Amino acid sequence: MQELDYTKMGARIRQVRKTKGWSQEKLAKKCGISLNFMGNIERGTRKMSMDTFASLCRELEMDADALLWGVTQPSETAMQGMWGQPGQEKEDRDSYAMYVRIMKSVADIMKNGDSIP
Repeated sequence: MQELDYTKMGARIRQVRKTKGWSQEKLAKKCGISLNFMGNIERGTRKMSMDTFASLCRELEMDADALLWGVTQPSETAMQGMWGQPGQEKEDRDSYAMYVRIMKSVADIMKNGDSIP
């Protein structure tokens, strides 16, 4: 099992917060935590509860995997948005389903560090 790197996770939280143009104080207030604790989270010096982590994900509009591991996995809805909504035609549904399977396979290969022969 991969071990969490709280320093890297805190850096990702800081990066997203800054991208939104928010201060630590603003994010801390949104999450219902102290400014001091927010700083500790971003430095990776203190662990947070699941409730706090869920609040950070919600307020930053980030996927948990993105904050924990730095890995983004687009949701089915996001992929449909990129691909376009599958139509009623069977060909469209089959084409979309194949696209999803291919993208999931590529993500698995990249995640596992496998190489393609």
